[in-house]
Amino acid sequence: MPTENKTVMGDPLPNIPWEEKPAGSNAVVWRYSGNPVIPRDLIPTSNSIFNSAVVPFGGEFAGVFRCDDNQRNMQLHAGRSKDGISWELEPERIHWQCDDPEIGHWEYGYDPRVCWIDDRYYITWCNGYHGPTIGVGYTFDFKTFHQLENAYLPFNRNGVLFPRKINGKYAMLSRPSDNGHTPFGDIYYSVSPDMAHWGYHRHVMSPCGGWQSTKIGAGPIPIETNEGWLLVYHGVLTSCNGFVYSTGVALLDIDRPWKVIYRSAPYIMSPQTLYECVGDVPNVAFPCAALCDAPTGRIAMYYGCADTVTGLCFAQADELIDWLKRNHT
Repeated sequence: MPTENKTVMGDPLPNIPWEEKPAGSNAVVWRYSGNPVIPRDLIPTSNSIFNSAVVPFGGEFAGVFRCDDNQRNMQLHAGRSKDGISWELEPERIHWQCDDPEIGHWEYGYDPRVCWIDDRYYITWCNGYHGPTIGVGYTFDFKTFHQLENAYLPFNRNGVLFPRKINGKYAMLSRPSDNGHTPFGDIYYSVSPDMAHWGYHRHVMSPCGGWQSTKIGAGPIPIETNEGWLLVYHGVLTSCNGFVYSTGVALLDIDRPWKVIYRSAPYIMSPQTLYECVGDVPNVAFPCAALCDAPTGRIAMYYGCADTVTGLCFAQADELIDWLKRNHT
């Protein structure tokens, strides 16, 4: 029987995908033995499926998935799963309903996140509008999708909502960038009264050396704990062979999330397996979604591997926070 955990605030998720830590392992995060959980060719038109978002839905699971097609267009598709491991994706990309045709004109979309707030599932993604910016939309059923105004001016990526209002306002992390393969990037915090007008921008974190020396960006939706917001994020090192994307963790103040309490000095996961090191973009472990069962503190995290397939890994919230306290910058 799993032990009771009082660290995580939130709802039970008794059917969370889960695999126990391998015997003898001292890793704080461990990979699913059946990885990659989503192959690159799950639908006929996909070249690769990665950097995707998963949430509980109707006693099962649903999500929005980055599917680069075989013309190498970056598209978003909806998907369903009974167990969070075996997935069925819609073969046709999401067609957003939008009141403004200028905003609704589709150029490209990638790296989505999905967040339940109040009464609906909000989706944020990197949206093409004269360059990359943060697209915002919502769905109630993962069948019909409504697009709202873009959150920011270009150029921006990694828009990640908090799962509830903070001080009465919607809150989002993002990473201002450029129009290409950005060689820089800090995490910022912004708020909105209505999910359309974003401001009161605050700096959260900058790159700080080693595996996170080039740029950083928020990953899955932050997890609320009794010690602060648990944020998984990616960090990038520029090696002699290009970018290397690894995964770290931080703890943010619960009421002022731009204040960092702890931030990991070592990574919690880096590209080391064949499916993380070999693919369309080598050496990438890019976290995008996390499921959490509050009573046990179990976390199941989905991450993009080498910009080609989707992996699944696991952690315990209390172990992760304890590790962070011992291994922070």
